[in-house]
Amino acid sequence: MRPAVVIGATGQIGRVAVGALARDGWEVTAVSRGGERDRDWPDDVRVARADREDGKALSAVVGDGCDVLVDLVAYGPEHARQLTSLADRVGSAVVISSVSVYEDDKGRTFDTQQEPDGFPVYPVPITEDQRTIRPGEASYSTRKAGLEHELLAAGGRLPSTLLRAGAIHGPHCRTPRELYFVKRNLDGRRRRVLPYGGRSRFHPAGVHNIAELIRLAASRPGSRALNAVDPDAPTVAEIAAAIDAVMGVETESVLVDGPAPSSTVGETPWSVPTPVVCDMSAAERELGYRPVARYAETLPETIAWIEGRLAGRDWREAYPKMLAAYGDLFDYAAEDAWLAR
Repeated sequence: MRPAVVIGATGQIGRVAVGALARDGWEVTAVSRGGERDRDWPDDVRVARADREDGKALSAVVGDGCDVLVDLVAYGPEHARQLTSLADRVGSAVVISSVSVYEDDKGRTFDTQQEPDGFPVYPVPITEDQRTIRPGEASYSTRKAGLEHELLAAGGRLPSTLLRAGAIHGPHCRTPRELYFVKRNLDGRRRRVLPYGGRSRFHPAGVHNIAELIRLAASRPGSRALNAVDPDAPTVAEIAAAIDAVMGVETESVLVDGPAPSSTVGETPWSVPTPVVCDMSAAERELGYRPVARYAETLPETIAWIEGRLAGRDWREAYPKMLAAYGDLFDYAAEDAWLAR
């Protein structure tokens, strides 16, 4: 048996990744702060309790060593250094990064999107050769870039595959973009406002496809950064229609040419002025990757999870991180006033 340690095992990606590795013959130790076990994991998966920030606890979990260390919650150069400090006992690492590390040819990034003409204009699709943001402490993106920089520089000691995930979706997500349309349907809203003509594309990344990339990278160690997205990049209008289909409702889309009328009218979590679409050729070439699921195929489980979380609860209580990230997504009074005008 090949030993594998998964940090962040009970998170959105971890629950699926642990199962994928275990079923592929790995001897998996699933690490989380609470030390819980997912009901879908094979019985031989071990669980361990450790805080991601506690270097001594992680070192103890790794013990005499493992063939692969999968880190789903690494964030910033200090976590990279924590991982490389274990290099003498770890064969390779697979670490989650983000497409937000990319910048366009004018230096625009996700961090500049609130500035005039600040949203990046990426090539379609984005390959891993696209330049990345300068590492730093200013933002999520710069800290993810710092994580990448440190790990790739240490590739001779600890071969690490960095997976640049897109808009992650699936059950157990604390900021599910699908909430925007699911709650509207549950509330009986049968008109929705979509900016940019409903054509916005922000490449989704399903947990099942990410888990497959982790499984493959674990058996093919290397020092590299690879995109991690679904085989399709639907428009926001197509996403809305797919959610409607699963929920069995019909909704009219009111299309706006240009940005949302206001921050509380039509501002969906996918609404971007230019497409963010990634290329998966490198993963196919280097890992033999083939996607295991398409976006629409996984929607039923995602929607069921969101509906269960919302049952009998205010959405702000069920998804506080969603509120913090996007503000009030359901200001129906403002939307009705705009539609009336």
